[in-house]
Amino acid sequence: MLSNKRIQELELVMEFEKVEECFKEVSSWIENVGRKRLKETINLDDSLEMLLQAQKQFKEFDLVASEYCRRGQEALKKMNQWEDFSFVDVHSYRVKLQTYEDQLEEFCTQLDETRHRVCETVRLYEFFDKVRQGICCTEEGVKS
Repeated sequence: MLSNKRIQELELVMEFEKVEECFKEVSSWIENVGRKRLKETINLDDSLEMLLQAQKQFKEFDLVASEYCRRGQEALKKMNQWEDFSFVDVHSYRVKLQTYEDQLEEFCTQLDETRHRVCETVRLYEFFDKVRQGICCTEEGVKS
């Protein structure tokens, strides 16, 4: 039994190394690209035209960011089997895994919030633009 447990532990360690490689890539992208791009969308432009351009750029970024989030989440699912093992030797791997999971969850949450904020801001600007156009048309009608 002890031998079987050790073999399972070694298999998990080998699997973790594969998953860790994926997480290092995802983590590196989040830190070097993702977070910077999210910060860029904090201050959205004041005109509808500029806002629509920013939304288009964000959508392109969102596709790539969502793919990194998906890859990270898939890697986490592969490691769910670790919950069934209580080896003392794998504790350090669990700590690393939790760190990756926390980073991924935080980034994906920020991405969702930014996506929602950009969409709502565009909708609001479009509404105000329609109201402004309606007021202008009404003022023109009154002048005639």
